[in-house]
Amino acid sequence: MNNALPYDADRLRGLADEIIVNVRELAQAGWTPATSSNFSRRLDDRHAAITVSGRDKGRLTPDDIMVVDFDGQPVATAHRPSAETLLHTQLYRRFPEVGCVLHTHSPVQTIASRLYAGAGHVRFEGYELQKAFAGNTTHEGSVDVPVFANTQDMPTLAAQVDVLLDRQPLWGYLIDGHGLYAWGRDMAEARRHLEAFEFLLGCELELRKLGART
Repeated sequence: MNNALPYDADRLRGLADEIIVNVRELAQAGWTPATSSNFSRRLDDRHAAITVSGRDKGRLTPDDIMVVDFDGQPVATAHRPSAETLLHTQLYRRFPEVGCVLHTHSPVQTIASRLYAGAGHVRFEGYELQKAFAGNTTHEGSVDVPVFANTQDMPTLAAQVDVLLDRQPLWGYLIDGHGLYAWGRDMAEARRHLEAFEFLLGCELELRKLGART
């Protein structure tokens, strides 16, 4: 522990390395175009490690990972976090078990967010891959993915997300014309959820092309 810092610098280095490796793979898949997207890991019960705003996510270095508190404020750094930091930290503050939040902008996610914005959600029913979501043990029933209106007012959007978190289990959500947020206990679980959403959204888009969805 570095006594000059309010967090464990060695743990930050380890989490930064993990973020860099995983995000590079997501960038290679085309899910983080330009300098879009943001990614974070819980550092401790008061802090998160998160990508610095405006950086190319396929070329991250340790200097591109900063620390914020759960109010979304930078800690011991002059770097600026993403404007969407509150959407990460609200999950860490609310759910002690959440250890990772991933936000991507794949074409599938963005197109789905536009098509389903009017309905306010995308519903998955009968897919075996619904069991990829933690705690969901059957393909029976349905999984709803909310679609929120895009806004630059992050406190308002975070409050809207909080309302739905009170009502139903969620593993992620879409923002209209924007992309997908997914989370989990650690990087592996968050990526599993992210990849399941990508697959299921892709299936729904294909079914629309075939006329099986309206």
